Amino acid sequence: MKKTILVVEDELSIATLLKYNLEQAGYNVLIAHDGRDGLNTIVASNPDLVLLDLMLPSLDGMEICKEVRSLRINVPIIMLTARDDEFDKVLGLELGADDYVGKPFESKEVIARIKAILRRTETEQKESNILTYDNLTINTEKYELQLDGKKIDLSPKEMDLIT
Repeated sequence: MKKTILVVEDELSIATLLKYNLEQAGYNVLIAHDGRDGLNTIVASNPDLVLLDLMLPSLDGMEICKEVRSLRINVPIIMLTARDDEFDKVLGLELGADDYVGKPFESKEVIARIKAILRRTETEQKESNILTYDNLTINTEKYELQLDGKKIDLSPKEMDLIT
């Protein structure tokens, strides 16, 4: 099954370039051009990975990252930005980003980083996010419960109570 990458980037030319290259690499791609739309798309679409610009209209990338982590959404985030001084890199990583790539960037490098992070997170998710008890399966990452193979969606609060 194809993985979905959300690109949150306000520069149309960069978003278009990333979309093209990611689709050529076999990914489904969603695009958001401002911070608020990006955050809403993360919450609503549950992408497999987010490429996140820092300097965005309406809500910057640092705020998005902080909000995503406060909501306990464990999506991998790669910050992709022209702000590449040490302070911004450290802050981004401390707020919960998994990687930080400075602009200008090479598309092949970004795709290689995506593949590496997805490989790692798939292994971690398989090991830690799925709990099973007889005919009950709980996916703590996706806030899903399956009883006898039938999916039951849960809110984050309901999942907290169960786990």
